[in-house]
Amino acid sequence: MKRIWRLGAVSYLNSKPLVHGLGLDDGVAISFDVPAMMPALLADGKVDVALAPVIDYLRHHASWELLSDACIGCDGETLTVKIFSQVPPDEITALEADRDSHTSIALAAVIWNEMYGSRLQFRTFDPEQIETSQAVLVIGDKVVNRRPTGFAFEIDLGGAWKTLTGLPFVFAAWFNQHGADVEGLDAILRTARDRGVGAADLIATEQAPTLGWPVPLAKQYLSEYLDFTMTPQHLEGMELFFELSQKWGIVPPTKESILA
Repeated sequence: MKRIWRLGAVSYLNSKPLVHGLGLDDGVAISFDVPAMMPALLADGKVDVALAPVIDYLRHHASWELLSDACIGCDGETLTVKIFSQVPPDEITALEADRDSHTSIALAAVIWNEMYGSRLQFRTFDPEQIETSQAVLVIGDKVVNRRPTGFAFEIDLGGAWKTLTGLPFVFAAWFNQHGADVEGLDAILRTARDRGVGAADLIATEQAPTLGWPVPLAKQYLSEYLDFTMTPQHLEGMELFFELSQKWGIVPPTKESILA
């Protein structure tokens, strides 16, 4: 009997090139959810591999392994990881955070500590009260299809990280539990990624109407804003992000290099 790999993948437009065309014919079954749910799917054994927030790899590095160089990353602005603020960035003290993400919350904390010397207070994001917030962090498709209005300032966290460090950033990557039998799965994920990147315009045309995106913007997003391959520079950026996350107490310190 052919093995069926169980994948947990992010439900946003940004994940579609990574799983383009995958299905039972490839021996793959995919469960879609928001990024913050990926660690639980992996921990509960509901999936063999998950496209999980990289900050959770730092939290679970003793039991997780990085499987593939396929990822969701950027080398500058992201378009879909943004802080909307009533006040200039250096005056933000409280941030209502979109709990669909873990990495973006940690990234905001790192950037504000490093760039502004400010330790942000994080509060639960309430879509019904968004206009009364000092600042909100929003991620994913809803930055486009439910774009917050009435804010004087927008800060793209990918762009802010690039300004701070000069490095690319990785938001999510494929992880599996230590010791899991995943032989051959990396090749499947790499092939799917390469196929999806080559079909970015087609994916945008097919997915944009369903996800509430204008098709031209979706094409630009997938082809110009995002990176789907983890280069040595992306790994350097991830390592620095891990170091700074520990420096500022976002996660407990570790004695070894996580990506060594």
